[in-house]
Amino acid sequence: MFGRRVKTEQEIQAMREGGKLLATLFRDLRKQVGSGINELDLDKWVASEITALGAEPTYRTREVGFPATVCISTNDQVQHSIPSDYELMRGDVVNFDLVITYRGMKTDSGFTMVVDEVPTGDKKRLLDYTERALEAGIAAVNGETYTGDISAAVEKVLLAGKLGIVRELVGHGIGHGMHEAPDIPNYGRAGTGKLLKPGDTVAIEPISTLGGEAIRTLDDGWTLVTRDGSLSAQFEHTILVTETGAEILTKL
Repeated sequence: MFGRRVKTEQEIQAMREGGKLLATLFRDLRKQVGSGINELDLDKWVASEITALGAEPTYRTREVGFPATVCISTNDQVQHSIPSDYELMRGDVVNFDLVITYRGMKTDSGFTMVVDEVPTGDKKRLLDYTERALEAGIAAVNGETYTGDISAAVEKVLLAGKLGIVRELVGHGIGHGMHEAPDIPNYGRAGTGKLLKPGDTVAIEPISTLGGEAIRTLDDGWTLVTRDGSLSAQFEHTILVTETGAEILTKL
């Protein structure tokens, strides 16, 4: 057991609705991203959209204390990056990671894209295999499922893509809080870990690099970057464990 707090049908429905709002926001955010726009303007746009959708920006709550609405991690920035006045450039690899609260329940999602460019070469390998790893992790959920089943599926794809696996950052339970038990590492052994049951909601989020796995924290206390300066990517969905598989809550 991992201190599971059972969610009611009403709470799960709130997560479904909140997840659709988050997916809608991300769909529209992609259209805002382009060369010359700075990260602070994108953060303001996201904040405005969250309010318009009737949700709340979880990162800005007292619970979290993050100084912005959305994490925008560019190039060698891995996660938890504070938006700055940096103007995005063609070819930048940029990740958006966002948690919103809707009707008291939280959903979490993230995606990575290349600015004004169709990914090729190593950038394509980075994005393709990281997103495939997310898909494999979700596909590993089948009724009662060990967290290690998800971890092993994610790790297999990331290793096939010859990507570095960021071990210090993990997937996690979510719903009443932003980070709930259990942790879901992006590496592991099938049949081990905590047992997920139908009704559980978790965020699965492969985080990878084109180089090594080591990361460090910048002086702002939030922004994480690769130690070797390599590019990084993350893809994430919040899912509901069902009797027969996984329902992706943060997808249109």
